[in-house]
Amino acid sequence: MERSLSMELVRVTEAAAVAAARWMGRGLKNEADDAATEAMRTVFDTIPMEGVVVIGEGEMDEAPMLYIGEELGTGHGPAVDVAVDPVEGTNIVAAGGWNALAVLAVADKGNLLNAPDMYMDKIAVGPEAVGKIDIDASVTDNLKAVAKAKNKSVSDIVASVLNRERHKDIIEEIRQAGARIKLIEDGDVAGALNTAFDDTGVDILFGRGGAPEG
Repeated sequence: MERSLSMELVRVTEAAAVAAARWMGRGLKNEADDAATEAMRTVFDTIPMEGVVVIGEGEMDEAPMLYIGEELGTGHGPAVDVAVDPVEGTNIVAAGGWNALAVLAVADKGNLLNAPDMYMDKIAVGPEAVGKIDIDASVTDNLKAVAKAKNKSVSDIVASVLNRERHKDIIEEIRQAGARIKLIEDGDVAGALNTAFDDTGVDILFGRGGAPEG
């Protein structure tokens, strides 16, 4: 992807973040999401590209979302696939909390998984454990793999998990394996990013969630 396009896309997430921020702490998560979505769409329309949303938050009849199959850009320029979530963490914005994000991923056409609005398994690690984990392996095996890669014992590994009922089995297995858990209420994209930085104290993220966040 062209460097100039990359810089243009920064304006998209910036516009979404600024628009959503105006609703911070007002208890109106849908309004924050709508504002970020419209801001994103407005900036996208000025960018020289032929973009198509392949991972979004809704289907065509669910406006104002950036829907799967929506065309973005001026229609001239590189053909790209787009994955987008205008506000990842609408509850966070509504409550005036931390770690809400405007999320955007772009790749050359055909290089992003065309995922409908569905739930997916998630796992994320930092650079030391890249290539050591396996999405099809058990939670316990992945904890052991990360511990080995980081030269730690499993009891020193901290796993981040979104505090949801659907993760009850994951949480139980992490504890049975002897690792520790950092439960988060919202914002698992930020939780995934935390695995890349030593000062966060998070070694791995597990979960199941929507395609836009994955």
